[in-house]
Amino acid sequence: MSRREMMIRGAAVAGGLALLRARAARGADVPGVERPRKGTAAETGTPSGEQTAAPPGEPGRDYTPVVVPDGTTLPWKALNGVKVYHLVAERVRREFAPGFVVECWGYNGQTPGPLIEAVEGDRVRIYVTNRLPEPTSVHWHGITLPNGMDGVSGLNQRAIPPGKTFKYEFTLRQSGTFMYHPHFDEMVQIGMGMQGVFVMHPRGAGAPRVDRDFAIMLNEWTIKPGTNKSDTTEPSDFNVLTFNSKVFPGTGPLVAKLGQRVRIRLANLSALDHHPIHLHGYQFRIAATDGGRIAEQGQWPETTVVVPVGSTRDIEFVADQPGDWALHCHMTHHTMNQMGHRVPIMLGVNTDDLDAKVRQLLPDYMTMGSTGMGEMAQMGMAVPRNSIPMVGGKGPFGPIDMGGMFTVLKVRDGITSFDDPGWYEHPVGTVAELAKADELRADGIRVPTSTTRTGGTR
Repeated sequence: MSRREMMIRGAAVAGGLALLRARAARGADVPGVERPRKGTAAETGTPSGEQTAAPPGEPGRDYTPVVVPDGTTLPWKALNGVKVYHLVAERVRREFAPGFVVECWGYNGQTPGPLIEAVEGDRVRIYVTNRLPEPTSVHWHGITLPNGMDGVSGLNQRAIPPGKTFKYEFTLRQSGTFMYHPHFDEMVQIGMGMQGVFVMHPRGAGAPRVDRDFAIMLNEWTIKPGTNKSDTTEPSDFNVLTFNSKVFPGTGPLVAKLGQRVRIRLANLSALDHHPIHLHGYQFRIAATDGGRIAEQGQWPETTVVVPVGSTRDIEFVADQPGDWALHCHMTHHTMNQMGHRVPIMLGVNTDDLDAKVRQLLPDYMTMGSTGMGEMAQMGMAVPRNSIPMVGGKGPFGPIDMGGMFTVLKVRDGITSFDDPGWYEHPVGTVAELAKADELRADGIRVPTSTTRTGGTR
């Protein structure tokens, strides 16, 4: 190769590198080079707080409003092109289930706080009034915004003193399911229920529109039987597990019409536990995380989705199968209520003599669980004041042997409202039932007479 050819090739390489650098600086797609996130100062060349907002998005026109079972959505008003909201941090009383009332902290009279709903490109102004006995702040979890609006007290802002109101204002530059919570005394404040969901709908082409859009906040509490407040100093012994701060049988159903496209947004601000949420009767697609929507070719089918602590997951499916379908956490102790935790294992223990002796001192004594704990759902035993039995709610075929993180997706054909339609009426011949003796004989089924079989024997 001549010296002249080397110089020409060298100039070409240098020019190519300069072009790649220029494209990278503009945020163009360059292999191996990450582009700045949409709406950030690096992407736009202007401070995040100075970006131009789009006209306020409107429900119906721009998005299908999200439904919060057992909760509400924060109202807003538009002023000079800005959506204005008002959050009030305060003490609240929440009925987790009938007769089980808990003293909590939350927002606007509830826990979780009301859902904040907006549209990508909206400019939002959120006033936060502190009616708590200590300072607080609000962190907008997962949201791209100016650093001074991030809500970490001491780092990004002064904490909000009791009795004072702070203003947060920023333009929404993303879409998806996010959360809000304090970053002051988190162990107490989040543990007492200060958390909420923040939904940003895409503007224009984005996630496909759905017919029913639900949001559920997952949380866990330590509430000793007979008390009415969560013990936030025990962040590893949770005995009350909630969907939107409700436990079954207090959880409201999710109602959809047959054939509708459904999205369920799951958000987890539990102190410790991830939650594998399982939906019966359906295969859904995991469509989004709090990092954004997953491209369609990257979505995958599941029947259970793990929602990690501090994360959100959106699942989507078509409600094509009518019925009452269970939706619950698949950690078995997360579908029990407080009276089912720390119960001694008595399975297989013959307690006849023990019960007789103890009854001489305590006439109503009865050892529980020697044949399993399933009967707890139907015994109707007395529990301490302001407490809840281990499991049990009324179902169409008897007690439902679940509690805690459990609710029901009710899919119906021909409904004209989304009020609770009651229990599903099964078509004849579609319900499991007691097998008849002649059916067993005809199919060659021999039913064992012993209730115990040694492993490895036939």
